[in-house]
Amino acid sequence: MAIENIPEIFLKNDKKNQDLFVYDFKMTSDVVKSKVNLSMNMFSFLQVGKKQVHFADTSIAVNKQQSLLIKKGNSLWTELLDNDIYYCKLFFFSEKKLQEFLNKHTDSIPSNKDEIPYFVIENDAYIISYLNTLSTISTEPSCFMKNLLSVKFEEIMLYLINKYGNKFELYLHSLISKEASLFQNVIERNVNSNLKLEEIAFLCNMSLSTFKRHFKREYNIAPGKWLQDKRLQKAKETLQEGNLNPSDIYLDFGYNNLSNFSIAFKNKFGISPKEMRQLSENTL
Repeated sequence: MAIENIPEIFLKNDKKNQDLFVYDFKMTSDVVKSKVNLSMNMFSFLQVGKKQVHFADTSIAVNKQQSLLIKKGNSLWTELLDNDIYYCKLFFFSEKKLQEFLNKHTDSIPSNKDEIPYFVIENDAYIISYLNTLSTISTEPSCFMKNLLSVKFEEIMLYLINKYGNKFELYLHSLISKEASLFQNVIERNVNSNLKLEEIAFLCNMSLSTFKRHFKREYNIAPGKWLQDKRLQKAKETLQEGNLNPSDIYLDFGYNNLSNFSIAFKNKFGISPKEMRQLSENTL
């Protein structure tokens, strides 16, 4: 299934790089687990249908009585019809606009340590009225609508802070990206996976070339060499436990065949994985 880059697929050529953007999204057929690369934080004000979003380590499902504020990044979206239609109003905002709002209206507070990629909003009369005004201003001239959207963005943010208090304020601060920290978290979590560099780069929302440059700045070593060393060290520890053979583990550490794994292992430690396994058996 192709990856949908949102909101880019909704933007016209003359509307790229907008800080605020509203889009009325409608469907007449169900979509299950579509791959979405969300490049801006986004309100999803659901009005008809059901929505479920799968993130890296959690998921959330809502109906028309609820809306979502979703953190930018990669996720899987399932959107289901109600009476043959699905409709939600999407409100995208840039990190620049969010930072301006936080600087103006909130104190500097630490981000929530248990960061969650979404915030559930219970729809109420105020929000329903607010959405009606968003629909009204969409017909205004573009220069006028831009100024109105800035006002409407502040309005909904202030209302939700008033409604949810410190919990929502903490969440907003967590949306400000900490590139190095986020980057390192993705790297550390996938050290012992069998993912390729290109796949890890995608999870970091980077091209492979950007990923390599950023990695070199952070770790002062090429990513391929760093990952290989870390994975071989973990493979050595696994073999020393004496429960698995080299043929059982080479795929888990990113090698396509046992021969390449054995060569890399011997170059690193001076003995083959088979010999390491035998030594471990003798010492157990």
